Amino acid sequence: MDVLFGSIHVRELLSTQEFEESSPLSAPDLRLLIDRLQIRSLHIKDKVQDYILSHHKDFSEIFSRCSEAVSRTENISGDVSNILQLISDNPIDIEIQNTVAEINSTRKELKERKELLVLVQTIVNLIRRLRLVSEDLGTGRIINASEALRDLKKALLIHDEEVKGREPLIFSLLRKEWMDCFDEVQTVLVRLMEAAIRFEPESGILRVKFQLAMDGVDAVEFNSVLTAMDIVGILDYGLAKIADSIMKYVITPLVSNGHPGVSIEESSQNYGGMTEAILNLVLSSDSKVECRDCATIYSDITRVIKFIYKSICFENDRWMACFGRLTWPRISELVISSFLSQAVPDDASKLTEFQKIIKLSSDFETVLKEMKFISSSDSRDERLSNFAQNVEVHFASRKKKEILAKARNVLLKCDFTLPPDYMTKGSTRKAQGENFSKHAVDLLFLPRRCVVSKAALLLMELVHHTLQDICLSSPRVAMEFYHAARDALLLYEAVVPVKVSEL
Repeated sequence: MDVLFGSIHVRELLSTQEFEESSPLSAPDLRLLIDRLQIRSLHIKDKVQDYILSHHKDFSEIFSRCSEAVSRTENISGDVSNILQLISDNPIDIEIQNTVAEINSTRKELKERKELLVLVQTIVNLIRRLRLVSEDLGTGRIINASEALRDLKKALLIHDEEVKGREPLIFSLLRKEWMDCFDEVQTVLVRLMEAAIRFEPESGILRVKFQLAMDGVDAVEFNSVLTAMDIVGILDYGLAKIADSIMKYVITPLVSNGHPGVSIEESSQNYGGMTEAILNLVLSSDSKVECRDCATIYSDITRVIKFIYKSICFENDRWMACFGRLTWPRISELVISSFLSQAVPDDASKLTEFQKIIKLSSDFETVLKEMKFISSSDSRDERLSNFAQNVEVHFASRKKKEILAKARNVLLKCDFTLPPDYMTKGSTRKAQGENFSKHAVDLLFLPRRCVVSKAALLLMELVHHTLQDICLSSPRVAMEFYHAARDALLLYEAVVPVKVSEL
């Protein structure tokens, strides 16, 4: 079959001797060429016939397959025609569309019901957990009740601020139910706290019970009460009342009474096996003794705080820090007002003796930091040390008040008139005598003398003594003294016009 696919070159059918490549063909050449093409055509036909006859079986199989394909195509065409006829007679596409829509609607409804079922199960579970809180509280499992209450707060999305926006009514009811449970838990824990710590002001005794009873349920530990308060988040509230009572019945009598015979008898019993710890303040019956020194006061307060650290806060640093925040500002203010401010010396020469109090104050606060009663990183908690280290300022401030008080008394009690003898006409220097010498002063910039009133003379003597003290004082004290002298003169300037106008 190569002859069928090959190209026939016309000039190859003619011999090259018969014509030139570039010359045109003549009529005899053309007739010769036609004859030769016919011969070639017959030759090709013979070749094709021979090829077909030799491959007759293959061609028969091909034609058979083509016939079957045509027959199948006709059958398919008939089936499609029948389907189209059926569809045109019966509108099945609408039924299919309705069926699909119904299936989608059913699926959506099923999904909504499943979500609603999950919501109902969640609500039922929350209600059951809220009931378990009350049950655990009634049986004395206060830690379990507190943990469940804390978890329910997260589950109900309860925050300190009010939730804005609309929400299902059931959640509002559940939040109200949670608040009722919270109030119930808080009431029970506070009642247990009050039962655990008892004060006897008349005898100066503080009792701490480690085993508590609640509505017939025994063996509720005081440690568990504090743990439950911490879990619920009401530890500050629970310790606040205890802190107020300790300040009123323990710390204030200890610091303010000024009895050197005050002693603390601590009967600390192991709360793991025993049931009670006692703090006893034994006040001296002698009320005429002098106030105690700084070391004694700090020692007594330290023993009280150690008792609190061990028997009330159970050596828990977080609880102790909370208790410290509630009491330390008042304790430090009480110590400053009742002792440190009174211990500030009246004489500048005794300021060096105050260094002992500064050291004792610093050591006292170091002990409190070790017990986490005050912060070790916040310098603002070092209230006593800060006050003691500024003793020069306190001393100068006190002296300034004294100077201004003396100046005020001088200006109010003394008159501003000159001596009578000096005011009498015709009186001589001899007649004026002693009065002139007492009230005569040298002028600063003129070589003469003048007479001043008694009030002015006493006031300038006070200012002169103040200026002398400035020369012997430290810079901080000197500045306060300078302000005192200046204010005394300003006071004179304000009072003199009023006094003179009354004469």
